[in-house]
Amino acid sequence: MTDLAPPSYFRRHIALPADHGSWVFLFSPLLIGLFAGGRWTGASASALLVVAALAAFLARQPATILVKAYSGRRSRDELPAARFWLALYAGAGLAAGAGLLAAGFGYLLLLVIPGLAVFAWHLYLVSRRAERKQLGVEIVASGVLALAAPAALWVGRGNPAPVGWWLWALCWMQSAASIVHAYLRLEQRTWSAIPGVNRRVALAGRALLYTTFNLVATAALCFAAVLPPLIFAPFALQWAEPVLGTFVPAVGARPTAIGVRQLIVSTAFTVLFILFWK
Repeated sequence: MTDLAPPSYFRRHIALPADHGSWVFLFSPLLIGLFAGGRWTGASASALLVVAALAAFLARQPATILVKAYSGRRSRDELPAARFWLALYAGAGLAAGAGLLAAGFGYLLLLVIPGLAVFAWHLYLVSRRAERKQLGVEIVASGVLALAAPAALWVGRGNPAPVGWWLWALCWMQSAASIVHAYLRLEQRTWSAIPGVNRRVALAGRALLYTTFNLVATAALCFAAVLPPLIFAPFALQWAEPVLGTFVPAVGARPTAIGVRQLIVSTAFTVLFILFWK
């Protein structure tokens, strides 16, 4: 007798992203855009947008596995499952995109162009075994995911309102600062000893710069009545994170614990943003 092999297509590491923390960079701008749109009469179009965005996001994992398998980094036994999931996600995304096109949202296709460019860039890096610890690529990719915010707002309002670009910029600012802070915390966990305060501030310089810029810029725009009066408050919450992390470094912390904390802060940011945008 032989043991029954598990179904070859249903492999979680192929079907779902391995970097679980990346989910928030999609769902945060998507939720912000849906609530900022404010009109739920177009719920069917919004549902199609969610499907399209989710399908595009999920397609990255099986596509990455395909490139790794063809380049010899993974077993070719994973190719059938990778092809299956990529075809499934691509089919769902194309069907949802066709529905949006039929509903009169063809202009959303313009947002696909930067997504395809960054997607191709990522796969190129994978083929070169150079995709890890690419801070710049991650920041640019988060900007692409932040396009879900204006897309959701435009679907909700039924037109490409210019305010959607403000949502995109604000969501990208938050995501970029979050990524830089995560890199800082992951670096801190490897320290063998806690350096002096001046050295800690210097090492946290980029994270502090990003969050301080975000806070000052949004506060100025609120004061000028360009943005809602309290929309700077979520950025104040995010600014406090690297300040606290500078004085209480994550020495010896597990990556999971760092990721969970980032998720909590990003969730709180999203909730506050939605409340104060109203």
